[in-house]
Amino acid sequence: MMKNINKTDPELLIEYNEKVVPLIVEKYNLTQKEALSAFWSSEIYEMMLDPKLVMWEFSILAIFDMWETERVTGDPRNSAYLRS
Repeated sequence: MMKNINKTDPELLIEYNEKVVPLIVEKYNLTQKEALSAFWSSEIYEMMLDPKLVMWEFSILAIFDMWETERVTGDPRNSAYLRS
């Protein structure tokens, strides 16, 4: 199936929300609402909305790593997944 190059598939975003947010909740002891807010307000989430960046090619754990790297360093591009 070819991806729409004009927008990121909402179903993919829902899947990432459903799988990344619990990782944030577990590791950072945040509520579901706090974790969702932290994820949605991140630069990595903005990157996921840009279909040109094809972020759906990354695994759930890779996206979590990028989010966590952004949280720690201020820039998701410091993640090993984006540096290589």
